Amino acid sequence: MSTPTYLYPYMDFLEALSSISPSLSFDEPLSKHTTFRVGGPASITVSPQSREELVKVFELVKRMTPSLPICLLGKGSNVVFDDEGYGGLVIFTSGMQNVNFHSADEEGYTNVTAECGASLTVLSRQCATEGRSLEGLAFAYGIPGTIGGAIVMNAGAFGGEISDIVHSVDYYDPQTGDIITADKEDLHFAYRHSLFTEHPEYVVLSTTLRMKEGVNEIIVDQMAANMTTRRLKQPVELPNAGSVFKRPEGYFAGKLIEDSGLKGFRIGGAQVSEKHAGFIVNTGDATAEDIKSLVAHVAHVVKVNFGVTLEREIRYITTKRNGD
Repeated sequence: MSTPTYLYPYMDFLEALSSISPSLSFDEPLSKHTTFRVGGPASITVSPQSREELVKVFELVKRMTPSLPICLLGKGSNVVFDDEGYGGLVIFTSGMQNVNFHSADEEGYTNVTAECGASLTVLSRQCATEGRSLEGLAFAYGIPGTIGGAIVMNAGAFGGEISDIVHSVDYYDPQTGDIITADKEDLHFAYRHSLFTEHPEYVVLSTTLRMKEGVNEIIVDQMAANMTTRRLKQPVELPNAGSVFKRPEGYFAGKLIEDSGLKGFRIGGAQVSEKHAGFIVNTGDATAEDIKSLVAHVAHVVKVNFGVTLEREIRYITTKRNGD
């Protein structure tokens, strides 16, 4: 693998980085790693295989290239990267999926510890299979994200939120170099909000969930019902990033958008879903700019029609590459 010429000033850093994480690569298309299927190439990418390796990557950046932008990426289910790409280091957490089920305590609760890259859908299935009947995660079945991302945004659906079952979170503070265990009450959970939206520099390493044993048939039936609802009401057949906007107080974003006559409206290859107006889909050739333009247009029309300000749930990640 040859090093692009624009990265020659970073050769010492790249050599050290490859010794920590041999998965080092250059100019990886981010469209391959996001559910919207848009985004240009990342200058540098790595895929740590453990929390120790992840921390070492952050420590190396701090020591050798402290100005290098870093983006931590799970399944890319809630983000839009620029068409030009990302001019920094993207760290994929897909190699960090270890899950540990502890013994039940005297109160009948089981602690489940999952690394940040663990799939929500896989984890919810593990909690209801393999002889287990742990309740509280059925809402997450079918969500194309990771437990790390779920903690950051306090992911929720079908009346449940991840904060309902969180016991504690281990996170890394790159500024101090400390690894901290925070109990639930210290995580500032609210609707689509957490300590980590307040401090985006913090890095979620792993999460311990506290789950009660329930009735297996009820849990499995709820998971199946949730999946059926997703397939019937959400545009799972087309690339998308889930709900585009947070729920405005007293309203539903999808209904405001539909009542504005925007269902099916499109800009370029980006379209307001004809199945659910709260989603924007990539019809096949959308660019990041198409999506951003459509998001802005929808928010403007809803504001004009109803006086309601829609707040984005999806994140825009913008860092220009060298020479762009």
